[in-house]
Amino acid sequence: MLSEQLEKIKIVPVLVLNTLDEGLAVCEQLCKNGLPAAEITFRTAAAEPVIREVSKRFPEMYVGAGTVLNITDLHRAFDAGAKFAVAPGFNPKVVAEAVKCNLDFFPAVCTPSEVEQAMEFGCRMLKFFPAEACGGIPMLKSIIAPYKHLGVKFMPTGGVKPVNVESYLQIPEVAAVGGTWLNKCDDETIRQAAAIAAKYIKK
Repeated sequence: MLSEQLEKIKIVPVLVLNTLDEGLAVCEQLCKNGLPAAEITFRTAAAEPVIREVSKRFPEMYVGAGTVLNITDLHRAFDAGAKFAVAPGFNPKVVAEAVKCNLDFFPAVCTPSEVEQAMEFGCRMLKFFPAEACGGIPMLKSIIAPYKHLGVKFMPTGGVKPVNVESYLQIPEVAAVGGTWLNKCDDETIRQAAAIAAKYIKK
């Protein structure tokens, strides 16, 4: 299950990559330093080939596609071997297609109405985006409250950084966070993030 996989990772680096070589180097760096996961955003032409090659070369890595805006993007992610896909908004057509493809997919929400629309499609893992701009932890807790008994999980992304990441991870309904600060960073920053994640992974 997607939520179980994310619970084992806790911090998913969100990457914008310009070339295949760059993508392979960054993903190798993440694996080497204890953070074998990545949301590779479809903001550049390199995303699809990076996902395809990373899936082959680093099978232990939990790699997915981000910024999936339409059905074409979804099929590109699926065909490249993405293990999950993420959207910055809620598009019912894309969610329905993801269900058909049996691809783990979580759309973004920032209101109760969007949560309920996503749940109608069977989504139980949702991206809370843009997290800090939407009100941060107080807003997320308010959104969680009416649905707590239904087992909905969230992945806050957008404005999550080292100074607030643990406050998000302490929320039981947060399966993981999206880490944009981990885009093309140094080894020590990755190791620090991996150490934080390890504190919240259930043994």
